[in-house]
Amino acid sequence: MKNARSTHFSDPGEFRKSQNWIGGTKPGNARFIPPPAHELSRVLNDLEKFIHANDDVLTLIKAGLIHAQFEMIHPFLDGNGRTGRMLITFYLWKEGMLERPVLFLSSYFKKYQDIYYERLSAYEKGDVSAWINFFLDGIIEISQDAIETVGKITTLRERNLLAIQQLGKRASESAAIVLPRLYEQPIITNKKIREWTGFTTAGAGHVIDRFIELGILKPQNKDRTYGQSYIYEEYIDIFRNAGDE
Repeated sequence: MKNARSTHFSDPGEFRKSQNWIGGTKPGNARFIPPPAHELSRVLNDLEKFIHANDDVLTLIKAGLIHAQFEMIHPFLDGNGRTGRMLITFYLWKEGMLERPVLFLSSYFKKYQDIYYERLSAYEKGDVSAWINFFLDGIIEISQDAIETVGKITTLRERNLLAIQQLGKRASESAAIVLPRLYEQPIITNKKIREWTGFTTAGAGHVIDRFIELGILKPQNKDRTYGQSYIYEEYIDIFRNAGDE
């Protein structure tokens, strides 16, 4: 939760050994005080049992409850938010709702930051439904964003494939080998293309030149010649701008 404070620092990944609090300048005027350090083993054990319990709670709702409960516990002096968000993703993946752990609510929580903290505060006071409704709205919004992102990537890929098919037979065959790899590594060098393909330095350079002509790649540093790296900027921009529209 926002504005977590403590009287001590801790090494990353270690459970806190001191009391922390949420909001305010001291425990006396804090908005919320997590369990004391000596209670962490018990409450985290309870949370772990809940995560692994074979119950009737719907998976998406349970993911939201896990995140909220972890935020209430606040077991670390730093990094609770990041860890709590990762719990959502990996729980949904573990339960088979995601093929890979790639659904992240960070942008949604940041976009509606004030509401996020209001709903967590409401949860702490017993209003579970307000938090769950907010959480499920986030799942919907992020899922819709992901679908739009996949659509943009598909359109970009098809357009670029069509463009390289207009090259000569040999050039288009070479470019078609490299293009799919750019979706795994969108910043590349001549050396990387040689590693992927076995091309000579000159052959890899020809592919890069064709991609630059087609607008697929751009040099990262126009003043540099040796060791230049090239960026698939239009592809990266899809992720930079995801959720902005």
